Amino acid sequence: MLNGVVAGLVAGAVGAAVMTAGEKAEQALTGRADSYMPARTLSALLGDDTTRTRQTVARNWAMHYGTGILVGAVRGLMAQRGLRGPGASLLHTGFRLAVDQSLENGLGVGSPPWTWPRRELLIDVGHKAVYALVTGLVADALLHDG
Repeated sequence: MLNGVVAGLVAGAVGAAVMTAGEKAEQALTGRADSYMPARTLSALLGDDTTRTRQTVARNWAMHYGTGILVGAVRGLMAQRGLRGPGASLLHTGFRLAVDQSLENGLGVGSPPWTWPRRELLIDVGHKAVYALVTGLVADALLHDG
């Protein structure tokens, strides 16, 4: 089990890095501003009400990459147990979105996705799908049977 977790953590880090690069490329093309929801979520998790609306880069990166890395552990366990390939990555996309939305909405810093502008929803789901696909490719490769 430890191998699956470790492979998933590594895969999640790679997936988060690729997702971030994609986000930056998309923002350069669309002019969309950075999201500071990860920073607000981490501030709420820490019980730091004074920074709940402050847009701090350090907290943003910590939550952005931290979530990607930790959620990657689940994909590593999936690969270790034989759940691999695009279908497993599709399931993992949903899991990643559910983690984000559960934290953001449960802590009262986000809003339900069905209230978002459609463009923002598509962009977010697209970036999370890239994360899940890359995380899956890396986890599957690290845990191959050969």
